[in-house]
Amino acid sequence: MADTTEQNTESAPKPSAVEVAKQASDYLRGDIPQELVDGAAGFGKASVQLLKNHGMYQQDDRETRVKSTDGKKSQKQISFMLRSRIPGGKLTAEQMLSQIDLGDTFGNGTCRLTTRQAIQHHGIIKGDLKATIRRINEIQLTTLAGCGDVERNVMCCPAPIRNNPVRDEMMAQAEELAAALAPRTRAYHEIWLTDEETGEKTLAGGGPDGHEVEPIYGPTYLPRKFKTAFALPEDNCTDVYANDLGFLTVHENGKILGYNVLAGGGMGVTPSAAKTFPALGKRLGFVPPEDVIDIAVAIVKVQRDFGNRSDRKVARLKYTINNMGLEAFRAKVEEYFGKPLAPCHPADVHGFDDHIGWYEQGDGKFFYGLNVENGRIFDREGFQLKSAIRQILTEIKPGVRLTAHQSMLFTDLAESDRERIAEILHAHGVKTSEEISTIRRWSMACVALPTCSLAVAESERVLPGLIDSLEPEVAKLGLSQEAFTVRMTGCPNACARPYNSDIGIVGRTKDKYTIFLGGRLLGDRLNEHYKDVVPFDELAGELTAVLAYYKAERTEGETLGDFCHRKGVDAVRTWADTWLAGSRG
Repeated sequence: MADTTEQNTESAPKPSAVEVAKQASDYLRGDIPQELVDGAAGFGKASVQLLKNHGMYQQDDRETRVKSTDGKKSQKQISFMLRSRIPGGKLTAEQMLSQIDLGDTFGNGTCRLTTRQAIQHHGIIKGDLKATIRRINEIQLTTLAGCGDVERNVMCCPAPIRNNPVRDEMMAQAEELAAALAPRTRAYHEIWLTDEETGEKTLAGGGPDGHEVEPIYGPTYLPRKFKTAFALPEDNCTDVYANDLGFLTVHENGKILGYNVLAGGGMGVTPSAAKTFPALGKRLGFVPPEDVIDIAVAIVKVQRDFGNRSDRKVARLKYTINNMGLEAFRAKVEEYFGKPLAPCHPADVHGFDDHIGWYEQGDGKFFYGLNVENGRIFDREGFQLKSAIRQILTEIKPGVRLTAHQSMLFTDLAESDRERIAEILHAHGVKTSEEISTIRRWSMACVALPTCSLAVAESERVLPGLIDSLEPEVAKLGLSQEAFTVRMTGCPNACARPYNSDIGIVGRTKDKYTIFLGGRLLGDRLNEHYKDVVPFDELAGELTAVLAYYKAERTEGETLGDFCHRKGVDAVRTWADTWLAGSRG
């Protein structure tokens, strides 16, 4: 009789190279300690993958490569992107100031607010990594699990509405879950926070001294990245349906009844692999507040044990659910959870607030949402955003919250701060949030070129110019006050969540894009493929035609995304092409 175990082993798919590296890494150590001091500009392939779990990506600025004179490949200019993990986007003025200073000291002179309420720095060289990470931990933050095959930054609505137990409890729950799902390996502290002279370890901001064995993740962690968000039905500012795991807060009369659990959202697509797709989270069940951590751990463990470890293109939770089927997945989660899940509460998302502008906090103070275009904090001639923010933080000392739309809230402000903040912004050539257009306010882009290795087209550097072109056209159509999301990415991996927006613009190849239409501000519907391989120079005209159709035939109160969804992309394309032909004729 054949050996069944041997047959099963032989027929099992081979683990990917990343899985092999994690398995051999001794809980994320690998060869990182040795390679950190080997004098090379970068790390080896296995270490590059492990480093993501420590919060960094090894990158290559394509525009600064040194061309070879002997016909060989050009020499890469290696640097690192380092990302801090900041649950719910909560910071002090001192922490934010330190983050800005880090960009000047070790990075490329900027810092970037991300679509997941975190902060990342670009242009850090290998020799400065340890000093940068130590500085981040000294301000009680960490980069551990900023990236990698673990729970990423847990998102939560950042609006500091005081005397509101629902928002306070939701934020506390998000912070508690972030701590529960943080990796517990000692490797991070040993590599980055051990004093080279005394051998003493600094643990500030990185959590308690961990254990060799990861009780949740195990030695190979998760098959792929894992993202979680909390949201309110009336305020889905964190795009809860776009996450692997979502908690939609169900509340009545100032009390949280529990959470609708959503599972299997994710935006990334690989163009060459038809088996990949964007997905929204599926409504899995309802849990009371006391079960949030246990249900999250159960879902993470099911993904750990049943996710695809041979093909990273289909390793996210959305593919695990697709392969198992939702009912089978729910049954397995209940098995790990230890009890049945209650059906979802009828509550669902019905509102979205980006929290930009002035708001009362409910305690006699105010918070101000400052729009930060594409999240980039920098200074240039005539526009010193970095200096303006630094002065506000130094002079007024507000609290800071980061939003899922790459912007920043200054909190705990007095009425008198309103005029002073406007003065500081204007003195540095920065418009107030009230002075920017609605279309710019609701736009966002990923980093893309020149540092992202996956980018095939521009995004962050060209979206402002596209908005410049669209603003007068939107004004002519009388649509300046209409709110609709415009999200642009340099590749289909979709870091700026383009696939559930009103207008998604996704890099297809150099200077050419795919346009998607028909998602919506609420984030609970995927958009549809509209036009492919559109040159950048034609994007403004193509979108203006769509907006003209919307202006001509929308119903009262109908949003752009709902209009495109109702009409269908074929009808929109036919009308828009006719309009474009007429305007060109």
